[in-house]
Amino acid sequence: MNACKLFSKIRIMAVLLAVFVVGCGNNDPAPLDASKSLTSYSLAGATGTINEAAKTIAVTVPNGTALTALVATFTSTGTGVKIGTTTQTSGTTANNFTSPVAYIVTAADASTATYTVTVTVSPATAKAITTYSLAGVAGTINESAKTISITVPNGTNLTALAATFTTTGKTIKVGTLAQTSGTTTNNFTTPVVYLVTDSNNVTATYTATVIAAASSAKTITAYSLAGVAGTVNATAKTIMVTMPNGTNLTALVATFTSTGKTVKIGTTTQTSGVTVNNFTTPRDYVVTAADNTTATYTVTVTVAANSANAISAFSFAGFTGAAGVITQTTTPKTITVTVPSGTDLTNLVATFTTTGTDVKVGTTVQTSMATANDFTGMVAYKVTAADGAIATYNVTVTIASSSAKDITDFSFAGLTGATGTINNLASPRTIAVTVPTGTDLTDLVATFTTTGAEVKVGTTVQTSTLTPNDFTATRSYIVTAGDSTTETYNVTVTMALGPAPVFLGAAGNYVILAKTAISTVPASVITGDIAVSPAATSYLTGFSLTKVGTTSATSPQVTGNLYGADMTTPTNSNLTTAVTNMGTAYTDAAGRPTPDFLNLGAGEIGGSTLTPGLYKWTTGVTISADAVISGSANDVWIFQIPGNLSLSAAKNLTLSGGAQAKNIFWQVAGTVNLGTTSHFEGIVLCQTSITMGTGASINGRLLAQSAVILDSSTVTAP
Repeated sequence: MNACKLFSKIRIMAVLLAVFVVGCGNNDPAPLDASKSLTSYSLAGATGTINEAAKTIAVTVPNGTALTALVATFTSTGTGVKIGTTTQTSGTTANNFTSPVAYIVTAADASTATYTVTVTVSPATAKAITTYSLAGVAGTINESAKTISITVPNGTNLTALAATFTTTGKTIKVGTLAQTSGTTTNNFTTPVVYLVTDSNNVTATYTATVIAAASSAKTITAYSLAGVAGTVNATAKTIMVTMPNGTNLTALVATFTSTGKTVKIGTTTQTSGVTVNNFTTPRDYVVTAADNTTATYTVTVTVAANSANAISAFSFAGFTGAAGVITQTTTPKTITVTVPSGTDLTNLVATFTTTGTDVKVGTTVQTSMATANDFTGMVAYKVTAADGAIATYNVTVTIASSSAKDITDFSFAGLTGATGTINNLASPRTIAVTVPTGTDLTDLVATFTTTGAEVKVGTTVQTSTLTPNDFTATRSYIVTAGDSTTETYNVTVTMALGPAPVFLGAAGNYVILAKTAISTVPASVITGDIAVSPAATSYLTGFSLTKVGTTSATSPQVTGNLYGADMTTPTNSNLTTAVTNMGTAYTDAAGRPTPDFLNLGAGEIGGSTLTPGLYKWTTGVTISADAVISGSANDVWIFQIPGNLSLSAAKNLTLSGGAQAKNIFWQVAGTVNLGTTSHFEGIVLCQTSITMGTGASINGRLLAQSAVILDSSTVTAP
């Protein structure tokens, strides 16, 4: 028995020894990711310019843009982005950009990088198209000639392309049709002329010419890495990219455009903005044309020399227009800045970007947006490179003339389209504003900018976004300059024509909303979200759906999401609310009393020009010839139709005078039929079904209490 006990103890010790050996294995965790870049950034449709080396982002927005509550759209390689202690969500979080804003990007390993975003508002005289692209292909803008040239891939259909653009102007039109970036389609089989209007109603004309690449085309037309543009040598088939000092070349993603059919490195297909490659050695991109011929581009990436010691941007935060003019060719280099009249120069804080490792004034290290200096005399900034080389920038600050007393923009916050038209040539000067129907004029608060020192109405000092006034009569704004001279602006507010608009509620979140079904004969082109409820997702037919979790779906035919009532919370409850709101909107539109027009054309309105107002018929309505809806941007139209609405094949309902589809409401008790290749405008509130013929299009919304039927149709949210 003692022998057995001894044997048992030996077995237990052996097991414990084995556990100890296993426990001593190498269990070190993998290192955490240190990525923390902002890779793209835009505000209100204006794309930011990212300087990765300096960690700055510059954005120029159109004149009149209010900077106090803009929502940024961005992408990041980090695990979180904050401004101060506030977490930032792309497309959601609003911030005040009246002064530079610092974004802190945190990596998985808890390290951080700070990007400074500076937003500039274009001047009132600005009317340039600053960026332009079609179907992801960037255009070449010749500013002096006012031309835009684009070569798109072979086989591209030029008849209905939507341009993505940014402009410093107030409005942009093709003919009489207002253009919306990424939305408005045009036929580019011939050159398209864009008319850009500034805040003074002065215009500039840009001619866009689009060429489809030949079938043998196989060029790389643009190439960049992490926001750094490459130099493409089309003759030598080489691309050279110089990255900021310290860039890790082992896992970079290229953004490129190509006229070819496919692009590969080795056997790996390359997708712009997606595919990762190691650029520590040159990489060969093989571009295959539509006719299967190939061209090879060799991409060579180098890291910038550490002798860089430039100041690339210089300004004073909080001073509009106080951006430095940098001269890099003189010795020493110079920076000149003009600040508003009355500025105290003794304690100014500069915002700057530099390629150097250290910036000093005298022996004091300078931190952008933090270090104050006395600029009553010239100040010398010394920039030191990583290799010790020093560049000197002499900064001279000048105070602007004190006679400035302009109002440069004027609007009413919260009122769509209520932007003032400023006439600086009249005496006294004038500002004209049109506000939506039903607006209470007795207590409006204006948002304005001025170059003067003070603005008053009567004896009351005016503060932008704060001071209310009664605009039932003309109001005189008196602007006083720093030298006490004055300028008077007479502000006249006009109410838009027509009835009050129909409130869509949550139904307005969808470009197509139906109770029973939405079907398509591919390929339709739909811009906006579509949904069925109480019908299930299975009643979205012809779309080749791809489910996104349990709350939405996508389709190649839809720029947006697709929803059904059988999806999980919050989708199902959102759709219940939207359908209820759709019914309420229909009832509201149908019940409006006292029509301005009764039984116009006995129900035939083809060939008509329809001015703002409430229209009522006791029959159905047909449109057998082209018709026009004419009015201003805030005017409203409501059409009450107890029968069917029919638009004949190849006939067009178009807009003029600035009229907007979002302010046009068609209440139809019967069916709606939009004929083959016809075009329609407005919000359709239908009690039964809506059918769009082959190739038909609408700029508006289709809200049906039964089904919506499409056939290679185009539906664009207004």
